Amino acid sequence: MTQQFKIFDLYDISNINIEDPGLKSAINLQPKLVLKSHGRNVQKLGQIKINIVERLMNKLAVAGHRGKKHRIGFGRSTGKYTKNMKTVLEAFKLIEKRIQKNPVEVLVKAIEKAAPRDEITVIEYGGARYPQAVDVSPLRRVNIALKHIIHGASDKAFNKKKTIAQGLAEEIILTYEDNGESFALRKKNEAEKQADSAR
Repeated sequence: MTQQFKIFDLYDISNINIEDPGLKSAINLQPKLVLKSHGRNVQKLGQIKINIVERLMNKLAVAGHRGKKHRIGFGRSTGKYTKNMKTVLEAFKLIEKRIQKNPVEVLVKAIEKAAPRDEITVIEYGGARYPQAVDVSPLRRVNIALKHIIHGASDKAFNKKKTIAQGLAEEIILTYEDNGESFALRKKNEAEKQADSAR
């Protein structure tokens, strides 16, 4: 029998089940002791090869970006791997403490719930621009869900007494529990409503 690694020797991910068939190919749950790809997977669909926890940590490094505007970044959340991974692990400990479940499993379920199925694109036809609903690819669904979870966490912690780790833990738990206060779920519903009206 092969030895199963745990992430950072803390969280077992061997029995996590991805229920959404569309996301099975896009969520990587390969067990590794230390999640550090050193940017080696910069290629087409390279993100699929990166563990989902590392992708969450990479998104945390740019928590301030919103579209074309650049929000003020956190002093705590820099481009440093150790600093950002510490924040993620701290958030995981808070999740485990609050709901007594494997935090990686909670994160995967939250991503499944926050991943939008449709969005709109602008099509130009005969000089007129109009919105058109399109299906979202699996990889983009995961990217959007991760982005919104991090943005929700940064909103909960920016200029507040909460730390970014507390904000991240809270956002993941709210999304996991289908709570209306979750920023990621609000964004998903908004995108799907817009797509419905543009069909």
